[in-house]
Amino acid sequence: MAHETDYIVIGSGVAGLRAAIELAEGGARVTVLTKDKASESNTEYAQGGVAVVLSDDDNSELHEEDTLIAGAGLCDEDAVKTLVNDGTLYIRQLIEWGTEFDREGGKLIFTQEAAHSRRRILHAHGDSTGKEFVRALIARARREKEIVLMPFADTQRLIIKNERCVGVQFLDPILRAPREIYAKAVVLCTGGAGQLYLHTTNPTVATGDGMAMAYFAGAEMADMEFIQFHPTALNLENAPRFLLSEAMRGEGGILRNKYGERFMSRYDERLELAPRDIVSRSIVAEMRRTGTRSVYLDMTALDENFLRERFPKIYETCGFYDLNIAEDLLPVSPASHYCMGGVRTDLHGRTTVAGLYAAGEVACTGVHGANRLASNSLLEGLVFGARAGKAAIEDKSQLRISNDESNTNDRKLKTKDRVSPIDDQTFEISTAVKKRVKRVMWERVGILRDENSLKRALAEFEQIEQANLGTSSRNFVTLAKLVATAALWREESRGGHFRTDYPEKNEKWRAHSIQKIGEKIESSEKVDF
Repeated sequence: MAHETDYIVIGSGVAGLRAAIELAEGGARVTVLTKDKASESNTEYAQGGVAVVLSDDDNSELHEEDTLIAGAGLCDEDAVKTLVNDGTLYIRQLIEWGTEFDREGGKLIFTQEAAHSRRRILHAHGDSTGKEFVRALIARARREKEIVLMPFADTQRLIIKNERCVGVQFLDPILRAPREIYAKAVVLCTGGAGQLYLHTTNPTVATGDGMAMAYFAGAEMADMEFIQFHPTALNLENAPRFLLSEAMRGEGGILRNKYGERFMSRYDERLELAPRDIVSRSIVAEMRRTGTRSVYLDMTALDENFLRERFPKIYETCGFYDLNIAEDLLPVSPASHYCMGGVRTDLHGRTTVAGLYAAGEVACTGVHGANRLASNSLLEGLVFGARAGKAAIEDKSQLRISNDESNTNDRKLKTKDRVSPIDDQTFEISTAVKKRVKRVMWERVGILRDENSLKRALAEFEQIEQANLGTSSRNFVTLAKLVATAALWREESRGGHFRTDYPEKNEKWRAHSIQKIGEKIESSEKVDF
C-alpha cells in the first residue's frame, strides 16, 4: 500500500538535512529519501570550507561584493543578500548544535580562498568541512522523532496530480520494487550532476536525477549552461579525480608547467587566486601550449607539519599514491565540480510546480550567477534548505495530502497526472550510455565550447535517445541535452561558460536561460518570480 507523510525530502546533504530539521521543528512528519547511505552526498566531499561573515575585519557588504564579482553579472542581488545575511545566523546556529570548526586558542580560524577579499573561510578538521556538516546535521536530525531517514531508497519520479506535486515513486531498499509515498509537498535536495562529465570531483551519486525528475514534472530549469570546473583535481592514471582544495592555493600553492615555470602571470594578474573559471581555462591553455595533460601544484615552500595539520585528508590521500605534498609537485588538471544552474526557484525554495520545493545544488536561486564563489555552496545549502523547509510549513494551508486512491496496490495514474517516465525493467544508468554521454560532454560541452561541437553533441544525444532507455539513462541523457542546449543558445562567454567562437562577455546576454519541457528556450532577467 502507498504510504503517507506530511513532507518528503529527497537527499541527505546539507540542504536536505537542514530542510528536514526545519520541517520537523514545525511539527511535521518528515521522510528523508536518499539513494545511498544518509551521509553520502556532495556535501561530505566538500573540502574547501564554508564562507561566512564572522571575523572582526569582515562585513556582509564585502562578502556580497565578492560573490557578485565572481558571478559575472548574473547573480540575483536579493539572493546574494539573503545568502550572506542569513548565512551568519545559520552558521552560528550550526555551531550551537555542536559543529566543530577549527580553532586556535578557542578562537575560530579563518582562511583565505580565491576571489575572497577577506579571510572568511571556516574549516573543520582541516579539509573535511563537508563531512563535519553532515555529521552535525544527522546528529541534530536524529533528535527529531518526526524525521525518518530512509537510505538506499532511490527516487524514480515525482508524482504530479492536477498540476501539483503530491508525492514520489521510489525503489524500496528492501523489496527492490517500486513504492509510492504521498505528502503535502516534496523538497528536492538531490545535489548536482558532476557525473555528466568524464572527469569529475563528484561522487557517483551525483547524476542529476533530481533535476531531470523536476524537468519531466514540468518545472522550469535555469542557467543549465553554467558548469564550474575545479582547476586542481589530482591527475594520476588509474586514480579517481580527487579534489585538491582551493584552500591549497589560498595558503600559497603555486601552479607550474612541465618545465617548472610558474605560468599564471600569462593569464591573470591575480595569479593562482583568480576565480576558478579563469584558473581552469588558464590550465587548459597551458597544457595545450606545452603539449601535456597535467600541470603541477607546488606546495613545497610550506612547512610539512603545517600541511599535514591543515590538509590531513589530502596529505593522506596523496600519500596513498606515493606523493608527499610537502616535497613533490602534484599533477593536476580541471574536472567538473559544480552546477550553477538547476531547478528554478524563488528565494524560499518554491519551484514553478505547486507543492515542489528545491534547495542546494539542484536548485537555481540566482545566488551564484555564472560562476560560484569558492566556499559559498555549503552556505547556500544551509540557508536555502532552511528557507525551503520554512516556506513549505508556511504554505501548509494551501497544501494537503492528495492520496485518495492509495488504498489499492495497483493504483493507476489518471490522464491529468504527469510523471517523469519510468521503466519497470531497469533503474540503473546503463554503462554504455553513461560512458558515451560522459565522453561527449567532456569533449564537446566542456571547459571550451563552440557552435560546431555543441551541435555535434546534441546530435549524438538525439541518437542515443532513439534506443529503448530505462528511466535513469533517459534522465542522464535529458540532462546532458539541457546543458548543451543552453550552451548553444548563449552566444557569449561568461563565468563558467566559455565559447571560443564568442570569447567576450556581451551585455545583450545578461539574462538567465529558462528551459521547460515542450517549450523553446527563453531568457529571463531575474530568476526570482
